[in-house]
Amino acid sequence: MIVDAERVDTDIDGRPVRYTACFIGLGAAVLVLVGLNIAIGSVTIPLTDILRILAGNGDNSTFYQIVWAIRLPRLMAALILGGGLALSGFLLQTFFNNPIAGPFVLGISSGAKLTVALLMVFVLASGQATNSGLLIGAAFIGALATMGLVMVMAGKVESMSMLIVVGVMIGYICSAITDFVITFANDASIVNLHNWSLGSFSGTSWAQVRIMAVVIAVTSAFVFLLAKPIGAYQLGEQYAQNMGVNILVFRVALVLLSSLLAACVTAFAGPISFVGIAVPHLVRSLFRTAKPIVVIPGCFLGGAVFCLGCDLIARTAFAPTEISISSVTAVFGAPIVIAIMLRRRRSAE
Repeated sequence: MIVDAERVDTDIDGRPVRYTACFIGLGAAVLVLVGLNIAIGSVTIPLTDILRILAGNGDNSTFYQIVWAIRLPRLMAALILGGGLALSGFLLQTFFNNPIAGPFVLGISSGAKLTVALLMVFVLASGQATNSGLLIGAAFIGALATMGLVMVMAGKVESMSMLIVVGVMIGYICSAITDFVITFANDASIVNLHNWSLGSFSGTSWAQVRIMAVVIAVTSAFVFLLAKPIGAYQLGEQYAQNMGVNILVFRVALVLLSSLLAACVTAFAGPISFVGIAVPHLVRSLFRTAKPIVVIPGCFLGGAVFCLGCDLIARTAFAPTEISISSVTAVFGAPIVIAIMLRRRRSAE
């Protein structure tokens, strides 16, 4: 159960202090990683130059262009989309009442990737240009369609573990179709979609940052407004109904919000693995509570920290060669998922 974290939430008097300390720690981690992402790369930028550039005293030097045109937009994308992806995972875990549910595992990210790839193929093949609105819209349709298919399958399988297997298979099918589309594309710009299909924050522009910031901020605000109904729903549908929660409307809201968050991430950065599963679990363990009013902002900060750190490793571990962000998130996220499954098995025994 998702509310298992409540079992360790026993120090009632110390909880506010712990919450404050955890939020301060996550905020500090974000700031440190932002600084490292600006300074470190194939070109190392001295701290004095960074401070001068951020203060607006820079010029059109090479360092200035690297910071403002490349690294700042990229780290902002990692921060914003990482937070949104973690929130999407939290909503899916709430919806399915399963801690290993997430947009990547359930195939939702792969469904969004497929529709975005198809849109790019047809639009670019016709000589037209895509825009961020079209990409998000296509990704949302793909995510929503995949989510609907997963929900249909949920009514036909008897266990949540089987549902996860079904979601993984749906994801493989969508990824295979996407690979076929990209492989047999003729246009060079379409072939370059291969890097995007593996997951990457590279190539982000300030225009894209503004759009993703608006979409993620508005969606996250709606998620936060659902904190009280989510808390009631975690205690059971009957309890939530007794507290005045309209279960049908609530479920629809969870589906739409989680799909929109996953779609926005996929549209700009491609599918990113394990963040939506690992981060909510880590946040609940860190705060020692499952209260949504604490976990929701904690998930956003945790997702930002996780993606900023993984993107830094992806850029620098084998520089100047860059590896996909999903490869790094899988290295750190997969062991956490394995630990969750082993813990659930021990609890069942």
